[in-house]
Amino acid sequence: MGSGATQSKLGPRFLKAFLFAAEKHAGQVRKASTTPYIAHLMGVASLTLEFGGDEDMAIAALLHDVVEDCGGVPMLREVKKRFRQPCSEDCDGCTDSDVEPKRHGASARKLISGI
Repeated sequence: MGSGATQSKLGPRFLKAFLFAAEKHAGQVRKASTTPYIAHLMGVASLTLEFGGDEDMAIAALLHDVVEDCGGVPMLREVKKRFRQPCSEDCDGCTDSDVEPKRHGASARKLISGI
């Protein structure tokens, strides 16, 4: 890192979000692949941090598909309860939980473009 760069600290909330996402997406794989779905969420969280996002944004990146893929509006309420704002607001803004058909890929693009 250069002398003027700051490092984003990831704390216990990030770990809690990672474990929550891993639990909710357990057994899921990427389309046409055997890659565990959590790999996608890790990639989005990584890009979020690399493009200057903070811990809250990285947490939202980990959770951006949990609402859409694992329970819709009731899951959004669970995310809001566990992770509070602004993480839950970012998740809500990135989910298509009540939109059919699902627009895959749009959620991650929304999150990263907001940085």
